[in-house]
Amino acid sequence: MSTPATVLDLAADVVTLTRQLVDIESVSKGEQQIADAVEAALVALPHLHLTRRGHTLVARTELGRPSRVVIAGHLDTVPVNGNLPSRLDEEAGILHGLGTCDMKGGDAVILKLAATVAEPVHDVTYVLYEAEEIDATSNGLRLLSESDPDLLEADFAILMEPSNAGVEAGCQGTLRVEVRTRGERAHSARSWRGVNAIHGAAEVLARLNAYQARRPVIDGLEYHEGLNAVGISGGVAGNVVPDECVVTVNFRFAPDRSEAQALAFVKEFFAGFDITLTDSAPGALPGLDRPAARAFVEAVGGAVAPKFGWTDVARFDVLGVPAVNFGPGDPVFAHKADEHVETAQIEHCERVLRAWLTAAPASSHETSAGAPAGEEEDR
Repeated sequence: MSTPATVLDLAADVVTLTRQLVDIESVSKGEQQIADAVEAALVALPHLHLTRRGHTLVARTELGRPSRVVIAGHLDTVPVNGNLPSRLDEEAGILHGLGTCDMKGGDAVILKLAATVAEPVHDVTYVLYEAEEIDATSNGLRLLSESDPDLLEADFAILMEPSNAGVEAGCQGTLRVEVRTRGERAHSARSWRGVNAIHGAAEVLARLNAYQARRPVIDGLEYHEGLNAVGISGGVAGNVVPDECVVTVNFRFAPDRSEAQALAFVKEFFAGFDITLTDSAPGALPGLDRPAARAFVEAVGGAVAPKFGWTDVARFDVLGVPAVNFGPGDPVFAHKADEHVETAQIEHCERVLRAWLTAAPASSHETSAGAPAGEEEDR
């Protein structure tokens, strides 16, 4: 462990701690400094057993409790967009800056709980991991599930992704495909001698424009699928009729579909075209029928919404661990230049989780979660 340039003060209030985390730049694949700072802070806590794998930290209580909970958050952010360092608008109660929403406010809550709740009613595994914002092969939680699956064994998991300080259950799956049209090159002065592949993509776009989203209701929650072109490429030169065009399509599918079923749907939808799968991740069912999830939802006020984006809740689902999203921040502002979080939401999540971990009842105003988020940006 190298000496961190920034020392995290776990005695500070949770908003100040959020600012400290935000001001350590940690774009995906650049988490060395923030992981070192987190390790230095956690290693000083005698009630926790600390493990580090790469730039992923796992801190566990070992109290012999009959149940174990994982509380997890990722340390990385998307690239800087003129939004560092952090800026606090005290009058408005808003903290601005890269990662404030996605998801260093949640990370600060994790660190405060790890530092100050020494005798929780459940054994707790705190996980702060690397590389969530990029391809799944680099995801620190995925790597940990392969190298040390025992560290993620639990009865329930809370992923502190931004959810407007309310519970969002499950998550939709995501896949990306390349839909390829082919033609024949020709000089553009004699275009009739060739076949324009870019023109051929018009049918791909027409099918997408005609798409009607499926909106299944699962465990009382309405999910909303989406099929969208997210990129297009083609062309050879300014005087050449192109022989290939590629439309990249993203399908966000409800968690009652498997990855195989989602891919089969996309292939049928684009029947007649060449389809190449480039990325895929499964969704996660809400799991609200499971006792651990139901008990947590009741403890934090009973309100729950569906998660439209993909999160690592799906990874816990694969491991057989029921999980929900519960964290500060409106997902609409994740990844944006004006990314920000309401400080009251950070404080709310800390209070509610502290009360739940210590079995102390939260007051009525603390258990009313924020309004459920609409659409969000994610991996």
